[in-house]
Amino acid sequence: MDDALLAQMDDRLDRLVNLDIGNRGIEPLYVAARAQQGGSLVGAAASALLSVPEGGTVVLTTGSVSRAWISAEIGENDGPSGAAALARALVLARRATVVLVAEDALLGPMGRVFQAAGCSMVDLDAARRANAEGSLVVASKRSFPLTDDEGPAAATVLLDELDPDLLISTERVGRNVNGVYYNMRGRDYGMGRARIDDLFDEGTRRGIPVVAIGDGGNEIGMGNVADQVKSHVPFGADGSCPCGGGIGAVSTADVLVTAAVSNWGCTAIAAAMAVRAGDARLLHSPNAERRLLDVMVAEGLINSTHGIIDDHVDGMAPETHIAVAQLCDAIVHKQLAD
Repeated sequence: MDDALLAQMDDRLDRLVNLDIGNRGIEPLYVAARAQQGGSLVGAAASALLSVPEGGTVVLTTGSVSRAWISAEIGENDGPSGAAALARALVLARRATVVLVAEDALLGPMGRVFQAAGCSMVDLDAARRANAEGSLVVASKRSFPLTDDEGPAAATVLLDELDPDLLISTERVGRNVNGVYYNMRGRDYGMGRARIDDLFDEGTRRGIPVVAIGDGGNEIGMGNVADQVKSHVPFGADGSCPCGGGIGAVSTADVLVTAAVSNWGCTAIAAAMAVRAGDARLLHSPNAERRLLDVMVAEGLINSTHGIIDDHVDGMAPETHIAVAQLCDAIVHKQLAD
């Protein structure tokens, strides 16, 4: 595909998924992230995912324990479906072994979302055998500890074992400058939360590439645009939360993809991957989005904006999320058809 046409397509995907329908302040973060990247965010992420060696290993994290002071088993519905779409695309495109890392309490429902996306969940050795054979679309999963004391050692052990080629985080709350996890309303969100920042910090020290997707300024990777988070995101400024550090996450990424909803960023990355690979199977289709929204309801994952279990994500109606998938498909359709 002509480089100019590819850049144009990537630009359209970028702009689509950064429409700030929820008025969360994402557009200034997008402008800053794109200037820092020197081009399309979605395109850079797609290229990074497709650069994973054939049969390589990818660590993927998502999942937000949304009301741990009530139950550690209450998780959010922004994140799992997007992560599942990326996992499926990686297995299809690169026969990669994708390992989902999250809290033990959330791995069950999130694993079933992955299954609904087309990824059977098996143990690591079985995943590697299946991917080598090319006989199944599979993924694996691992839990990560919940305390600051355990995190660094667990990160070292896991990275030594998996030796991943890429780390991906989507809609994963990260620590602020004072080591506190905050939600978008400036409430401490650390209770029941796995310290996966440690995994990404250690990965960065080892030179493992990191792709991060976020929509609120408080996610892993948003350290790339820390100044803009302070200026444009509610509770982002110093002094606007109980510890005084603002909600902005300090961890950084090699590629930061901003989006009005993190799931949208994943949908757009899968679309950009499909064009680059010339493989329409990699798309996250509108029908798949509808199916995963229903599965997330069945699994009890909540619409965290309203605090209820329904098929709205970040407070937006399901038709909106399905439409984004449809528009991503429309943006890349001609290139795939040709």
